Amino acid sequence: MFYILYFINLITWCIAQKQNFLFIIIDDLRTALGSYGDTKAYTPNIDRLATKAAIFSEAFAQQALCAPSRNSFLTSRRPDTLQLYDFYSYWRKDVGNFTTLPQHLKNNGYITKSIGKVFHPGFSSNNSDDSPYSWSETPFHPFTERYKDAPVCRTSVRTLLAQNLVCPVKILSMPNKTLPDIEILREAKRFLFKHAKNTTPFFLAVGFQKPHIPFKYPRRYLKYHPLNKFQVPKPYKWSKNVSTIAYNPWNDLRKREDVAALNLKFPWEKIPKSFARLIIQSYYTSVTYIDDLVGKLLNQLEVLSIRQNTTIILISDHGWSLGEHAVWAKYSNYNVALRVPLIISIPDLTFEKSRERRDVNDLSKKNYPSSLKKDGININSIVELIDIFPTIADLANISIPVCTDGNMQTTCSEGTTLMPLIRAALKKESVSWKNMAIGQYPRPSSKPSIHPNSDEPRLKEIKAMGYTIRTIKHRYTIWVPFKPDAKVPDWNSTIAEELYNHDKDKGENRNVAYFQKYAKLKKKLKSLLQYGWRKVLPNNSNF
Repeated sequence: MFYILYFINLITWCIAQKQNFLFIIIDDLRTALGSYGDTKAYTPNIDRLATKAAIFSEAFAQQALCAPSRNSFLTSRRPDTLQLYDFYSYWRKDVGNFTTLPQHLKNNGYITKSIGKVFHPGFSSNNSDDSPYSWSETPFHPFTERYKDAPVCRTSVRTLLAQNLVCPVKILSMPNKTLPDIEILREAKRFLFKHAKNTTPFFLAVGFQKPHIPFKYPRRYLKYHPLNKFQVPKPYKWSKNVSTIAYNPWNDLRKREDVAALNLKFPWEKIPKSFARLIIQSYYTSVTYIDDLVGKLLNQLEVLSIRQNTTIILISDHGWSLGEHAVWAKYSNYNVALRVPLIISIPDLTFEKSRERRDVNDLSKKNYPSSLKKDGININSIVELIDIFPTIADLANISIPVCTDGNMQTTCSEGTTLMPLIRAALKKESVSWKNMAIGQYPRPSSKPSIHPNSDEPRLKEIKAMGYTIRTIKHRYTIWVPFKPDAKVPDWNSTIAEELYNHDKDKGENRNVAYFQKYAKLKKKLKSLLQYGWRKVLPNNSNF
């Protein structure tokens, strides 16, 4: 009887020691954070999280569009594998019954919950946020989400409300006297309170909606961002030797009443600098608003005494252009559209638990790093969002394999776990790693258009695919014909090329693809793109 009770207690203890996961996804967030060196940002809460975390400075999405990106990193499959480039395909129905990150954790004993925008709502997640496969509890969406594009923005005429892009508001004047992200925070805190004392570990995914447009945020956050601190990027123009196929005409912005009132000639007339500065100001203010909510969410972990047992991962689905190349929003292959924040905070690895708590709870007697950087662990290696699934699976001790050539395994990854990078950084050692990231973006034609939408073409409208590869020094993009019925590119034909040298041109303003001295480099980079993601993996990468 003694041994039976001993083993029951041991099993109970092991379950209790399993890490919880808080997965924070911030919509359309570029690296506009103080912890990423952005001096215009005011993000004290995320920056404080970063002091106890691994900070990946060169993390990249696989496509700069919400649904394809989210389904990509939640399945750890690239867009070409999912064959999902728009909002209207569901991988389980159209391609294969691939396991998702939350589903894998759910199948291995975790309570999984989606709050806010995790999967993209709609057909790309089967109008159910991929339930019941991925979630053990019903996904939550805020009631006030229905007012996302409602005419609630103040104008110069006191009695007139509009559907504007720039939309600072007073919360008490909003429908239901709240905003979607505030509802999301409230529900997340409720979930944590409910499960704080459970022995069953949880995976809580919280998807905040801002800074996605429209920039509807509480007016009080403007005090952190006076207009005079913002300027339009230089050069504020489209590069002359870059094909028009690379241009995204920011069609979604043009629908907003304040942008439409500018009467800009489609597609090349630029937003006036005075209004451009208002957009930039509102973007940064929206980020500060979300940072405040993130701080309240993290504080809830502390109040409930579960921070020490919770790994926190904070990411965005893709970046956002703020006037670079005279364009706005996502919808491109530029660095600013694909580069994202990635912050991973792991108890007793990237920061130490309190001595008292470890002495009481940690019976495994593992060796932990004796000292950790107060400013976080900065990792400059190139990583991709599809690396997140295998990383979390590793941390949960339920690792998944790399996909084989068939790519049709139910549970596998086209990325690789980030844990070797984190452990090597802690020990100040080097490790073999991938030195390139792959992304892509579709277009319906070589010229910008509203119908079909150049920014968001449907699958049947895609006539070209821009494949892009980011190495330590370069970004190379090749645009090739694409056959939407077969869902395959034609590598025998080239529509346009771009090549940027990041040593000399971090803003990607000078396309050097047509200089003869880069011909050999282009050929090699093209072959890597054509060969596909396997060449990116650490053991195969030779560039």
